[in-house]
Amino acid sequence: MNFEFSEEQQLIKETARKFAEDELYDKAAERDENQTFPAEEVKKMAELGFMGMMVSEQYNGAGLDTVSYVLAMEEISRADASVGVIMSVNNSLVTWGLQEFGNDEQKEKYLKPLASGEKLGCFALSEPEAGSDATNQRTIAVRDGDHYILNGTKNWITNGYNADIALVIATTDKTKGAKGISAFIVEKDYPGYSIGKKENKLGIRSSDTVSIAFEDCKVPAANLIGEEGFGFKFAMKTLDGGRIGIAAQALGIAQASLDASLKYSKERKAFGVLISEHQAIQFKLADMATNIQAARLLTLQAAFAKDQGKPYAKQAAMAKLFASKIAVEAALEAIQIHGGYGYIKEYNVERHLRDSKITEIYEGTSEIQRIVIARHLLRD
Repeated sequence: MNFEFSEEQQLIKETARKFAEDELYDKAAERDENQTFPAEEVKKMAELGFMGMMVSEQYNGAGLDTVSYVLAMEEISRADASVGVIMSVNNSLVTWGLQEFGNDEQKEKYLKPLASGEKLGCFALSEPEAGSDATNQRTIAVRDGDHYILNGTKNWITNGYNADIALVIATTDKTKGAKGISAFIVEKDYPGYSIGKKENKLGIRSSDTVSIAFEDCKVPAANLIGEEGFGFKFAMKTLDGGRIGIAAQALGIAQASLDASLKYSKERKAFGVLISEHQAIQFKLADMATNIQAARLLTLQAAFAKDQGKPYAKQAAMAKLFASKIAVEAALEAIQIHGGYGYIKEYNVERHLRDSKITEIYEGTSEIQRIVIARHLLRD
């Protein structure tokens, strides 16, 4: 069992850390406050190959493994979790799915610009009445000659406001339940595609989250991913990988909370000594570090299993469940260590808490992760 990263993986980690420190950290709080989408920063990430990390070089990707992706995601999210989720969606939910299940024409037309960062993608699964119950799809796609006519509404769509391309899950045959759900590539310029207002969120505020409505939206039949009825399977397989990305995002947030706590504990004095000398603070720091490392190992284990072509759905669910829990707990402890200063925006730890909470909700709530894990345990 080898816990050492390869030279390439270590280089990816260092490159991501330098980019995060030089380009993301200083203005993260300002972007959060103003809900400003980091367009220039995303463009620079694309130039580094971070928007299509696991896509083969044939389709303008970086051709890297999932472990490298996790290392980069943690470093990016450590500086700005909003940028991290933009990167995660384009990598885990959009380009990976197209590479795995798209045909040659779809890869040439859509995967190449998405992997290079020329275009941005989003993943449209959730609906007003279909969140955790992803089989309850009300968006309908009806075949009409060489097109499908799409009608319905999607919500909680990360990247939705700025995305050029959406992967949309819709029902093509109501009588077949989950087996009557299909997946489509939909361009934002198609008539009948409309974007709702940006949600005013608790956290990850500089990433955009919107509703997308389809009203008699004509989608070429050539944009169907796989066959009719493949959509639910496509969504679930894509989310398995997406959960590794969100676990890495949660890791970054947790590590940022620990970093801030260590720094503050070495500067702040109480009762005549630095608070880092108080056992109560030392215990908090020790528990935070231990839990973060445990979450990191779970996440890397899931990534490694994926890279080896082994089943990884259970490992991905475990990683997301635990890492998201640790992200929230680490942010809460960071605020406690900072005392009153942790409660004001001048210090970043309150942002880490706001950013952390969503990792327990999107791409499958913690409750859904427990269901996934239990099903695998009982099936094995």
